[in-house]
This record gives sequence, C-alpha cells and structure tokens, in this order.
Amino acid sequence: MWIWMLSSSAGGNLSSIISEAHAHGVGTVFIKSGDGTSMWSQFNSTTVSTLHQAGLRVCAWQYVYGNHPMEEAQVGAEAVRDGASCLVIDAEIEYQGKYVQAQTYIRTLRKLIGLRFPLALAGFPWVDYHPSFPYSVFLGPHGAQVNVPQMYWKDIGTTVVNVYAHTYEWNELYQRPIAPLGQLYDNPPLNEIRRFRSISRYYHAAGVSWWDWQSAGTRQWDAMSQGAGGIPGFVAQREVVSVGQGSQGDWVVWAQEHLITAGYKVTIDGDYGPSTTAAAEKFQAARGLPVTGTLDAETWGALLRYHVAAVTWVKRKGKLQAEAASAGTRVEVVPKSASLHERRDELARAPGRGRPRGR
Repeated sequence: MWIWMLSSSAGGNLSSIISEAHAHGVGTVFIKSGDGTSMWSQFNSTTVSTLHQAGLRVCAWQYVYGNHPMEEAQVGAEAVRDGASCLVIDAEIEYQGKYVQAQTYIRTLRKLIGLRFPLALAGFPWVDYHPSFPYSVFLGPHGAQVNVPQMYWKDIGTTVVNVYAHTYEWNELYQRPIAPLGQLYDNPPLNEIRRFRSISRYYHAAGVSWWDWQSAGTRQWDAMSQGAGGIPGFVAQREVVSVGQGSQGDWVVWAQEHLITAGYKVTIDGDYGPSTTAAAEKFQAARGLPVTGTLDAETWGALLRYHVAAVTWVKRKGKLQAEAASAGTRVEVVPKSASLHERRDELARAPGRGRPRGR
C-alpha cells in the first residue's frame, strides 16, 4: 500500500498502520520520502525501524522533476540511508524529453546507493502516449530493476482488462519485471478492484500495490485484500507491440540500442526510418525470420536477447564525448524523438506530486 501523507493515513499512528496492514495482508508500505529536491520528514529512520520491527517492508518513493537531477538523487539516497527496503522513482510528465537529466539522476543515485540496491520506476503505464519519455534510461543499464506502471484504469477511462493489455503490450519491451500499481482512490467499483487482482495472476505480475492509503475506505481495503478467484476463459494478452517504419519514440531508441549490439550500424535517434528498417531486415534475414523490416513479436524476441548498448546522452557533442568514450560508452546527442509531444497525460488527475492542498 502506498502512503502519500503519513499524517492522513491511519492518523499517522504507526501502531494503527501496523494493525491495519497485517489485517489486510499488506506486507510492504511505500511512504513518500521526497518531492523534487526536498526530503520529507515523515520518512525517517525511527519510522522505518518501527515498521520493520513489526514485520513490514518499508520502501521510499520520491516524486522527481528533472530540474536538479543530482540533488534529487541525493534525496533518494538519503531515504536509503534511513533504512528503506527499496526506492521507487515517481517520474512523470516533468521528465519527458529529459534524457540527459534522467541519465544524471540514475548515475548519481547509483554511485550513492550501489548498483544492486532495489530500485523501481513508477511512471506512465501507456508507453506509446509518451514518445519522449526516457524509459530506456530509467529502465536501462544500471537503472530500475522493476517497472511499476501506474495502471489507474478508472482515471484513464478504460477497463481493467484493457489497462493490462495495453500496459503489457508496450512495457514488456523494456524487459523489467512488471508490478502493477492499482487504483483505490476516486471510489472505483469494488468488483473492478478484485478483477485487477485476479488478472495480475494471469500476467504473472511481479507483485501488486495500491494507491493509496489515505484515499481508501473500508470497502476498498476489503476488496483489495479479500480472496479474488480466477476468471473462466480469461487469457492474458502478452504479445509485444509491432514497431516499423514511420514509428517515432523511445521504444525506437530501445530497438536501435539493441540493433547496435547485434552488429548493425544505425543512428540512435528514436526515428524508425529507412536505415533502421534496413538494419531490421538484415537482422531478420540473418536469423531466418520473415524479412519485413518490422519488429514483430518474433523479431523482438530475437533482438532482445542482445544486451542494450551503453549510451551517454549529451545535448551536443564536445568535452563530454572524450569523458564518455573513456568510460566505454557511446556518445549520442539526445534523440530527435525527445522533442515529440505526448498524446495524452493519462495520469493528469492522479495525486502524488507535491503536497495535498491545505497541507
């Protein structure tokens, strides 16, 4: 269960939080630890220790903006020093197009917390709505090990079935375990809460969490925790999206980074143009796949067996080029796709950034 304002969750009483968590089968609480460059005092070593002693895992989450990525990384590291079991990055609309800033944040954070500390990204669930968002950085080398898309079906205006199908179709490209984040705020129908839980099993989800404690009433808590059976005849839609010529976005960046390590020369620009199509055709021909130039499920399966190219993003090539080369990474100017506009902010109404009004 996620906690935005600790004082508004069980009145901020840790004994009550512990009791309610145990009563509803909650094993992990995600408590907001920072917003931008500001650490929140509600996340501290005393709170973490008390909840740990009661058998709860305590993860920190911070909302980030990308204006001061090094300072944001330091805020995240402070929560780790306070005893967090894991750290979740809530990066949304403010980070669109910010490849250099995302890279700075991730690299600084990893220097401070180490490469193995559990890190997750909680961001937009529908990748194709956000062609300029740097998923390939946040979920790339040394980035988050787990993907926690905010799958708020009621807020998005879709069904529980569709929020899973659309999210998985695009997110599985990034090869990180997916742990769906479901919606309890704004009074979603109770049968849909249960259905969200049921469907997670068909997708073999890495885990399910819920937003958020202070918004959930008794009925939502019960629906989240009571037994949810199977769905007769339900089949998860697990096939990844096909991507071909004319497509633009971070998913093309991801494909190009893999084509390079597979041995093909392409420019990493987020634009699936003739050169990327030609490289895909050569890749398919070399592996006995139908030569279409389109990355379908079978081609993605073969391509993603290669590791992703290590890239240092720069706004323009210059001094940093030599520094990056010495570190063994490719230097690339921020991809053209970073300037694309979003189709829609499906999380525009979702709470979490800053503090609630009046706080």
